Amino acid sequence: MIVLGLEPRIAIALVDASLELVPPEIAKHPAVEKTAKRRGKGPLAMLLDKSLHYHAMKKLPGQEKRGRPDIVHFCMLEVLESPLCSKGYVQLYVHTLGGQVIKVRSDVRLPKNYNRFVGLMEQLLAFGRVPREGEALLEVIGKGLDKAVEDFKPSRKILLSEGGIRMSPLDLAGKVLQEGERVMIMIGAFPHGGFSDEVLNLADEVVSIYDEVLESFVATSVVLRALEFKLGLYDVDGRNV
Repeated sequence: MIVLGLEPRIAIALVDASLELVPPEIAKHPAVEKTAKRRGKGPLAMLLDKSLHYHAMKKLPGQEKRGRPDIVHFCMLEVLESPLCSKGYVQLYVHTLGGQVIKVRSDVRLPKNYNRFVGLMEQLLAFGRVPREGEALLEVIGKGLDKAVEDFKPSRKILLSEGGIRMSPLDLAGKVLQEGERVMIMIGAFPHGGFSDEVLNLADEVVSIYDEVLESFVATSVVLRALEFKLGLYDVDGRNV
């Protein structure tokens, strides 16, 4: 069994995450105004959601990657509800398409209900932290993925992409857990399209864990399980799996 210190030495960064408030250029579109009226909120205070704002989004630049906060919800739940996180091994960051970097405390109980998650993210993006007073559970720590790097100080940054060097999940986990390493694993949290130049330029290595494109939450889950097995978290009576 591999044993790490109490300080998290693995970071999961959900990059180019499809999470943003409604942009001003579509705030007056009927589809957006309809949702705002129903929810009793200003259009610019709501999350952009393709399932609600599809017609309004048609002319937005890069619209194929935008308006899918549900993907971010799934991925965040995968990380925060994992044994790896509950044991204190991992730090979660969310890097949005707009460049904001959110640091998430490992003991956050993220709402499983999607509507409650939406309300929480709207508060976070509007005010920069949750809760607004006291110790932050979720906090926007700056703009640019390099803010997550400055905060976590990884020795290596690995991007998961189907175009990367093929490696089994367990081999990747072994690489991440090498003694003395402090690794940030970057996983895309958007529906379609490629990674931004910001993400590609920051990666030290690009790795593929499967022959085909995986849904973001599946890739997140596979990586977490591989790390947990390598750490022996599912061992019986101390025996390695």
